Amino acid sequence: MGFEKKDLDVVLVPGGLLIMLVYHLQLLYRYLHKPHTTCMGFENFNKRFWVQAIMQGEKGNIGTCLGVISSNRSAATFLASVSLILCSLIGAWISNNNNFFFESNLVYGDTRTSTLSIKYVVLLICFLLAFSCFIQSTQHFVHANDLISMPSPSIPLKNVEVAIIRGSDFWSVGLRALYFALNLLLWFFGPIPMFVCSIFMVLFLYYLDSNTMPLIEHDFDGRQVVRKVEQSVSEMAMAIRMPSHQN
Repeated sequence: MGFEKKDLDVVLVPGGLLIMLVYHLQLLYRYLHKPHTTCMGFENFNKRFWVQAIMQGEKGNIGTCLGVISSNRSAATFLASVSLILCSLIGAWISNNNNFFFESNLVYGDTRTSTLSIKYVVLLICFLLAFSCFIQSTQHFVHANDLISMPSPSIPLKNVEVAIIRGSDFWSVGLRALYFALNLLLWFFGPIPMFVCSIFMVLFLYYLDSNTMPLIEHDFDGRQVVRKVEQSVSEMAMAIRMPSHQN
């Protein structure tokens, strides 16, 4: 038996997916053990101190903080809606049997109906995963919004930090699912475009995910707190002196 064009799907498609999978496993290792070398770890480092600055700062800054969280929540909700709409379109496309283009000889690869069904199912799974991650991201941002806007000053900083960082992590995973979906979308035009897209996608993501900037040294949680305590003590001292001078 000779090598046929339908055999390209057996070689190139798993190869492209393997390239994407190996890169993301390597990114996950760097994120867990060397977070400062990734953009996600660098951003989470700054977000922790951003939460501390907001929670320890003046009450007037709470409105700005809630506006930032609201914008992130709106973006996650929008992408969740887009993912759900794309899932609905794929479902409608599957029910339509007139998909002559992807079964024609113009596509250099396996054009059998069973392979086309696998393409639809895998693409649908990616969009469903993206939808679930964006919904979870919205949920954590809403929880962080509730914690920050709570009038009680006894809210632990750790709870707010965890809510913000988990919302960002689910946002990142949702975007990765969309990247995989874009890669699988090109599979409909053949295994060669899908494999080429996998290589360029990894190079592009490596450029976006790598961080060479040093971690910012935040010193507000030490000096600013001391400065605020000194200011409070001086105000109390002035309040005590004023009645004594009046007497």
